[in-house]
Amino acid sequence: MKGNWEVLGGAGLQFFGKMSASISHEIKNALAVINESAGLLEDLSLRAEKGIPVDPERLKKQSGSIVKQVRRVDDIIQNMNKFAHSIDDPVKTIDLVQTVTLVVGLSSRFAAMRGVVLAYQPPPKPMMIQTNPFFLENLLWLCLDFAMSTAGTAKTVNLLIDSAERGARVRFTPLDRIPDTTGREFPEEPMKALLAALQGNLNIDEGNHELSLSIGAAPVER
Repeated sequence: MKGNWEVLGGAGLQFFGKMSASISHEIKNALAVINESAGLLEDLSLRAEKGIPVDPERLKKQSGSIVKQVRRVDDIIQNMNKFAHSIDDPVKTIDLVQTVTLVVGLSSRFAAMRGVVLAYQPPPKPMMIQTNPFFLENLLWLCLDFAMSTAGTAKTVNLLIDSAERGARVRFTPLDRIPDTTGREFPEEPMKALLAALQGNLNIDEGNHELSLSIGAAPVER
């Protein structure tokens, strides 16, 4: 495989750790809400046992809150499971649409912390490519991280997927602060290693305030 294995390994561990920590925070937050709602239901039950009237709407509200958070945890764990299994195969035919959807889901907490909206409408049809799933997820995250830091005052990043001359392309726009990165090394070393490993190409279009990542259909070989 092309690329620096030491850089790829370090970037991969950092990416896996960052996402795992974020997932655990999300689960912990959901459990805290469930615990609070369960405590309120217990208080209402004690009031009922003492003959104090209980508003049915309060019961409905708290039980609904628990159901909502259980569904949230289920979604988080599904993403965690997909993310964990992305390291199973070094080369695999995947649907780029599903992979971008997963990375957007994993990145939602980071976007919220930065006050950025990730606007992504998955295309109706799958877009199949052959690649290393974990490396691609890592590269997509680095692109998205850059996009969020250059989103400008609009605080919105649109993600678009379309066909490229060889494979497919993911576009991040509008990045109004791209000119501010002039003089900064970009792409940085981890990105360069991932691009080489995946035989991908990164392009910055300052005029259209856009970052685009093209990924070919060629397999990654060691």
